[in-house]
Amino acid sequence: MQRFTKYIFLLTLSILIAPFAGINLLAAQTNISTSDRAIASELNSTEETKVQSLAENSLAQVTSVSQLSDVQPTDWAFQALQSLVERYGVIAGYPDGTFRGNRAMTRYEFAAGLNAALDRINELIATGSADTVSKDDLATIQRLQQEFAPELATLRGRVDTLEATTAELEANQFSTTTKLEGEVIFALISLIEGDNAAGEPVDTNPTASYRVRLNLQTSFTGEDQLTTRLQMGNVVPLGGTNSGETLTNEGRIEFDGDTGGDAQLGLLRYRFPVGDRTNIYLAAAGNGFVDLDASYQLTPFLDGNAVSLFGLRNPIYNYSAGTGIGIRHFFNDQIELNLGYLVPTNNASNPFPQNGLFDGTYAGLAQIIFNLSDNSRFGLSYINSYSPTGGDDPDVEPNTELTPFGTSTGSNLSNSSFSRPVSVNAYGFSGTFRLSPGLAISGWVGHANHRYIGRGDGSMWTWAASLNFPDLGKEGSVGGIIVGMEPRLTELDSNLGSPDRDTSLHLEAFYKYALTDNIQVTPAIIWLTAPDHNADNDDIIIGAIRTVFRF
Repeated sequence: MQRFTKYIFLLTLSILIAPFAGINLLAAQTNISTSDRAIASELNSTEETKVQSLAENSLAQVTSVSQLSDVQPTDWAFQALQSLVERYGVIAGYPDGTFRGNRAMTRYEFAAGLNAALDRINELIATGSADTVSKDDLATIQRLQQEFAPELATLRGRVDTLEATTAELEANQFSTTTKLEGEVIFALISLIEGDNAAGEPVDTNPTASYRVRLNLQTSFTGEDQLTTRLQMGNVVPLGGTNSGETLTNEGRIEFDGDTGGDAQLGLLRYRFPVGDRTNIYLAAAGNGFVDLDASYQLTPFLDGNAVSLFGLRNPIYNYSAGTGIGIRHFFNDQIELNLGYLVPTNNASNPFPQNGLFDGTYAGLAQIIFNLSDNSRFGLSYINSYSPTGGDDPDVEPNTELTPFGTSTGSNLSNSSFSRPVSVNAYGFSGTFRLSPGLAISGWVGHANHRYIGRGDGSMWTWAASLNFPDLGKEGSVGGIIVGMEPRLTELDSNLGSPDRDTSLHLEAFYKYALTDNIQVTPAIIWLTAPDHNADNDDIIIGAIRTVFRF
């Protein structure tokens, strides 16, 4: 006898437990689920599938046999089933309202259910509630116990083995406090056509590249988090100030960066709460204001989804990065305050002049965010930064190790220090409004006053607006269309030269398709009119396909 049906099982139990009105077959089914889940890894794939199906499909007990749509009065076990349901209330159905009485059972399933029933009988006997038990009933029970003794022993042995294995895994796991998270990006990128900032045709040479991030997330209290990120990649930027194919920071890809294949410390940060409404961030290396949670919540459908660096968030957040401190305080559920102070990591540990925490490049952030509803939020930002860069001016000591001045997006002029120390006061407005579950609008405006100390002033503007389509085509997918102006130097004192003379528009369309929870593919197209804010340059078109794997 290797297989039984549920009808045979219930008929057997109906005979056995007639004297025990308190025995509940629902408990037996629950124990089947628990026991067989424990041994699932030991069973072959066919048996495991059946056990999981039984565990996942069980419902609460039924109170009338009429609730079971596939049980008919002509069924040979109908009377036994009706008795168990209506006299004792001990039968459970499946979510679709069926009983599936002819479903095959393994001996292990039968043994697990019988064991649960026997345990219940033993409880009744121990409490003196089973005074109607006859010698014949006890003899039958004893015979069944003997019949299924090998299966019951096997179940107990396998549970003991799994418990020992679990204890060993817990004792030898990587860490009791640290979780490893990984992200791998494979990307195909190509300039399709256009002119660089010098008016020369760009080289349309497709590339394949990658970036790898390993994040160690450690918590010591359950409410804090230490993030240690190792990063490597070979994504050569398409452009940069006086470098790359485009010779401008416009159109940069958000995940670019070439470490030469070497793993580097990409981020080191510790966040911990102070009270119920305040989080403190200790930024040790590689941090930007975004890593202090100062920008993501304002453009959540763009940050992490858009393919260009400009398309992620307001560029004014990029005026400084590295080491420092941040504070995030919630006045209430609707209003929060962000404060941050960062200096370049290489400068923070350097005691020489124009370095350290307060004598070199820095940026300070003050921001207030309004969460008007679940569908609407916006923020007002102020950033003050200083970069003591120098160069060909004899009155300024050069320091080539300082982080380059600027936002790393936009025109060459907007990222130029004109060989002078630069003081910046930047103001920003960013926000997102969700019109419906499948449609949201996001955008920002940024303005900065640049003071090139000892030589004059300049004015920078940037803006963007986007349509976002959450869960487009599939839950977890996001589509987006962005139109904006990357940072442009609109005004400049005449002794420094001329500002950007034209206006370049950044147009971007992307679609992040979630193949699974851990794999996303994002095709995107980026179109730059008048590259480097110069209408003499032919428009640049960039194509990219980004594939992200997370584990």
